[in-house]
Amino acid sequence: MKSSLKISALALAFAAFAFSAKAQTTTTTSTTTTTPSGIRYSIGVDGGLPIGNFKNAYNWSVGGSVQADIPVVSNQLFVTVNAGYDNFFAKKTIDGISVSQPDIQLLPVKAGLKFFPVSNFYIQGEAGVAFALNKSNVGFDKSDAFVWAPQIGYQFQLGGGNYIDAGVRYESTTNFVTNVNDSKVKFVGLRVAYGF
Repeated sequence: MKSSLKISALALAFAAFAFSAKAQTTTTTSTTTTTPSGIRYSIGVDGGLPIGNFKNAYNWSVGGSVQADIPVVSNQLFVTVNAGYDNFFAKKTIDGISVSQPDIQLLPVKAGLKFFPVSNFYIQGEAGVAFALNKSNVGFDKSDAFVWAPQIGYQFQLGGGNYIDAGVRYESTTNFVTNVNDSKVKFVGLRVAYGF
């Protein structure tokens, strides 16, 4: 719990520092228009497919997220702040046997960097804390876990500074149950968001 508080404090300090950064006005690699402050906002739908041992008990996930992209170097490098909700749907049968287990509900809060090496294509990496919203129902002994997520994506321009942001990521947590390696939540996810 102490390490999660440290990670949360670090993420918040990083976000506060980034919010104080001023937008640059030089030529940019990304063609997306930003708000007058230079910050881009997006609201997205998230879906995922569990991988590793996690896929043995869960089928897929659906959720949503909000994100702010804060410019650091022109419109090529951004600090990201992201918060969302993910519901992982439990399997009803495992190896032909009916089971009754609850879905896992997580609230991930992450911060990271988003880099555009070429126009509209980006590489992103985020880390933070995933909070288990139904810890006691699923048998976790921890309320939170460290989460990290590398991602690649593309921003499709809609005009007027608006865009569709489509990204594919790998996301993983540390253990939600002490000393149980199978209590990690791992999945390949897709985020499709409307940006403005």
